[in-house]
Amino acid sequence: MKTRITQILNIEYPIIQAGMSWASSSAALPIAVSNAGGLGMIAAGPMYEQDFRKVLQAVRAGTDKPFAVNIPLYRPGAEAFLDMAYEFRVPVIFASQGGPKAHLARFREIGTKWVHVVSTLEHAGKAAAAGVDALAVVGAEAGGHPPANEVSSLVIVRKAARDFALPIVGGGGVADGYGIAAMLALGADAVQLGTRFLMTEEASVHDAYKSVALATGVDGTDLVGRKGLPVRMIRNDFAAHMQQIDLSACDKQEYEAQFRKSTLRQAALEGDVAWGKVELGQSAGLVDSIVPVSQLMQQLVAELNDARRALSEI
Repeated sequence: MKTRITQILNIEYPIIQAGMSWASSSAALPIAVSNAGGLGMIAAGPMYEQDFRKVLQAVRAGTDKPFAVNIPLYRPGAEAFLDMAYEFRVPVIFASQGGPKAHLARFREIGTKWVHVVSTLEHAGKAAAAGVDALAVVGAEAGGHPPANEVSSLVIVRKAARDFALPIVGGGGVADGYGIAAMLALGADAVQLGTRFLMTEEASVHDAYKSVALATGVDGTDLVGRKGLPVRMIRNDFAAHMQQIDLSACDKQEYEAQFRKSTLRQAALEGDVAWGKVELGQSAGLVDSIVPVSQLMQQLVAELNDARRALSEI
């Protein structure tokens, strides 16, 4: 399959595993996805520098295929992580939550492709003007930090494809090959899947997290913390607590303190799915099994081909 993204990233299929804190802050998931023909991604967000180095070494040893690193530019110590990515000649960087312009020149010197993750057209425009190689455009269905304006993937991906000449990676609401076909039909050049890859054997999150994710329906998530920077997560005890806080008259500082009482780590590593932030996309409702990545990739490609054939017959 050839698209602008498969060609510039040198991958077999237009399928990208999203960088998910804890789930892909280890080597197993990125290695498996890249070896299966997609683009695996290390999530550097919650990692310590020494752990990041070890995972980079493990991924380099585990695959000779392209892989990516997701680095939130706002995080403390982001420069050190970028330095390490440069040292290891990481093939692809997916960056978010910060300006890319200051970093592009040195990575371009070593052939690294820079994809900037955005959830609004305003940020897409700024990243495009800075000179990034591609945009990853995420809609409201996505887990984690989708756009607070709740514009759907169907709309924002199509709008980005119309407005920008850059290759587009679409994300949010996709869990199978039919969703991938839909994104490509909108004008995307590849598709980023998070929740579906979270529910694989290689994802390094607690079994309780995977179990509750598997039990979540398409209407089982919500944007939580709407008065700040909301996250899409399941409706659990913490989500109910924040909904009560939303109705209160507490000030911004107290609101943020209440929101910080729960963490993703609490759910992903410790298995506290009642009070932890179980970040999950709406596409969880489309997933009914936890399988190895190799099996999932075969299934995604087969479904994508089925969808392409069906569309060609209309």
